[in-house]
Amino acid sequence: MIAFDIQDMTCGHCVATITRAVAAVDAGAAVRFDLPAHRVEITSGSVSADILSQSIQDAGYTPVAANATPAAAPKKGGCCCG
Repeated sequence: MIAFDIQDMTCGHCVATITRAVAAVDAGAAVRFDLPAHRVEITSGSVSADILSQSIQDAGYTPVAANATPAAAPKKGGCCCG
């Protein structure tokens, strides 16, 4: 399992966008969200954390490996609610 903290993920639209971004690089990945905690957990059998992170970044979000100390997320991109 690969986990990211994504502080600029704030709503259902964000969840849908990130889900599509992950599916674009691994259609078989299982994606689980904890929206209040701004966390996504991805189970992928074939794609690395770096590729998943880049895909989420390309969708406009700021993923930080869950075991890393998160930096303050910029308030740009990502959600339409921001």
